[in-house]
Amino acid sequence: MKPYPNLMTQNGYQQIQQELAQLTQLRPQRIKSLQAARALGDLSENAEYSAAKRDLRHLESRMRYLNKQLQYAQVMQPKTDGTIGVGNTVQLEFLDDHSQMTCQIVGKEEVAAASGKISRFSPLGRALMGKQAPATVTVHAPAATYQVKIIQVH
Repeated sequence: MKPYPNLMTQNGYQQIQQELAQLTQLRPQRIKSLQAARALGDLSENAEYSAAKRDLRHLESRMRYLNKQLQYAQVMQPKTDGTIGVGNTVQLEFLDDHSQMTCQIVGKEEVAAASGKISRFSPLGRALMGKQAPATVTVHAPAATYQVKIIQVH
């Protein structure tokens, strides 16, 4: 069974690489902390040892997760044919209140709603994928169903 590719932008790939590099630099320090706590004696009642062990486990778990994200990553270039895909920036108008929004469709690891990045797996992202401007799409969200007009695709 072949795993699904982890579609992301080049920027998202680089962010994961940077976080992994930072964690790799922290690992020797965490190992030294664990060794120092182990040297204190009785491990059954050694809170420092338990905390150091937990911190190292958490760091290594995050590193494994990030490595898997990179292993299955497929860096996508924004489509230039006007079709919405991962990496494209889209200008939208919500038809219920006529407010406008500009967002970028990204992979799940890159989501930052405050900066206008939405996941391709979100209800809005799913409704937009593969569409072209000008078009009106219906978004089926858990709380409501609404319509969005695609004004422009970059």
